[in-house]
Amino acid sequence: MAEKPIRANLKMKIPAGRASAAPPVGSTLGQYGVNMMDFINPFNDATKDMQGATVTAHITIYTDKTMKFRVVGMPTDDRIRAELGIQKGSGKPNSEKIAKKLTDAQLTKIATEKAHDMNTDDVAAVKKMVAGTARSMGVEVEA
Repeated sequence: MAEKPIRANLKMKIPAGRASAAPPVGSTLGQYGVNMMDFINPFNDATKDMQGATVTAHITIYTDKTMKFRVVGMPTDDRIRAELGIQKGSGKPNSEKIAKKLTDAQLTKIATEKAHDMNTDDVAAVKKMVAGTARSMGVEVEA
């Protein structure tokens, strides 16, 4: 079966289980003429177990006004901030470090949660990616 022609690929950050017809969901989907309830109800069902987190939805809209979406969990930097209990990373990560360090156990926990969003089952590879993100935020990583 041939793939349908794609009209738009969208990425939106939406609170898990709480999508509504209000902006940003309604205004973004409305401009493509799709039935937003075809997105809102399945999205809320799919994310009801992640309440409190903000997730990224990758939405593909086709020219026949149908759509499909995939939910990607919380971004890596958000996971690191939540794990360390900090508001933001360093504005100058090379010279000013955050007081808290990311332990190997915390790194493994974040990498394990993140692995299902990635295209790999190799947690060691995901740990390297998470460690790189942490270093770019000015967070030191204990190896």
